[in-house]
Amino acid sequence: MRFLGFELFIASRYLRAKRRQAVVGVVTAISIAGVAAGVAALVIALAITNGMERDLQSRLLGASAHIDLERVAADGIKDWQPLLARLKHVPHVVADAPGLYGQVLVSRGPRAGFALIKGIIPADERTVSNLLDTITQGSAKELAPASAASESDDTSSAYPPIVLGKDLADQIGATIGDSILVTSPQGELTPLGLAPKYQRFRLVGIFRSGFYQYDTAYAFMRLSDAQHLFSEPDLLSVISFKVDDLYKAPEIAKAIEAAAGKGFMTTNWMEQNRELFRALKLEQIVTFIVIALIVIVAALNILIALTMMVMEKTRDIAVLMSFGVQPAQVRRIFLLQGFLISVIGTILGLILGYIASWAGGHYHFIHLSAEVYSIDTLPFAPRIADGFIVAAVSIGISLLATLYPSTAAARILPAEALRYE
Repeated sequence: MRFLGFELFIASRYLRAKRRQAVVGVVTAISIAGVAAGVAALVIALAITNGMERDLQSRLLGASAHIDLERVAADGIKDWQPLLARLKHVPHVVADAPGLYGQVLVSRGPRAGFALIKGIIPADERTVSNLLDTITQGSAKELAPASAASESDDTSSAYPPIVLGKDLADQIGATIGDSILVTSPQGELTPLGLAPKYQRFRLVGIFRSGFYQYDTAYAFMRLSDAQHLFSEPDLLSVISFKVDDLYKAPEIAKAIEAAAGKGFMTTNWMEQNRELFRALKLEQIVTFIVIALIVIVAALNILIALTMMVMEKTRDIAVLMSFGVQPAQVRRIFLLQGFLISVIGTILGLILGYIASWAGGHYHFIHLSAEVYSIDTLPFAPRIADGFIVAAVSIGISLLATLYPSTAAARILPAEALRYE
């Protein structure tokens, strides 16, 4: 930077000098404030989108398994105990849980709703999903194997237990202890033909995950009860896995697939939520572009301020050039002046943005409707990398705005400028 010492000295002097035209100083101050406001807004907006993505990912991964193993054919997984024992030893697998899914109709009196039943072993299910931990009414204790449940609660023998999502329970008007009729389309063969199979269950728990698709359509029952309801003894539809590295789930899924053998396929959390996270990323990009318009407006202010300064300093520029200062040096003086304005504004904006993001994440002073957004406060997750990106964009846009006035200053002819002085 030694060769820029002269140009930097003049540029800084021009910024600090008293103006013959006060409006130039006002526009310069507005330019700095505009850059600072744009940078701060960008940092805060990115912190919010990052926070939303982080919280959504955390909730999704808590509510669902990292990897699901299923049969390619729709005949379910038979003899699953030896398979499960073998897959436990696949590298990076830290937990597994068997499950049996089935579409049913749940009803109470005249009110009914469709549900996706999952038959589970609660102790195993808790290792891959936290939906049972979101129970707000009742408990999941009675979902334990029938023998253990009967020992802890004598009333459990009346009807098998079932747990519903809150919205589903509200839809059918069910509360804890109510009898729920579950009708399976996989019916029984009777002299009159195929008839739907139905069974009564007792509502022992209501969960609220905050996700619409779970709270309106999910239900849990014991694996043995689900197998009996669907007339599928000792059959699974899925084996769920939790792994030690979320972002290696596709590679681990392939290893599980290979260990399971021919006829199996896997899906992982990235595949299941690809469109959702793609939409969040698109939202982040659009937010960045829209708020970057503030920086562009500030850059236009820089262009105006430098253009007015070139007009104000025409005599000074002519004097400098008559002393041998080269046009390229004059150009660099005004480039550096615009650079200083953008750097000052960017630093102020980064400080304000990160302080505001930290305060928002620490004190949670922006509240949301939990019924609408599934969270009660606006999340903030500022990242250092975003600061570098925002700073680069801000300074880059500002430097583009300095090209015209700096070039105009370099084209000043000393003789013409000093003719009437």
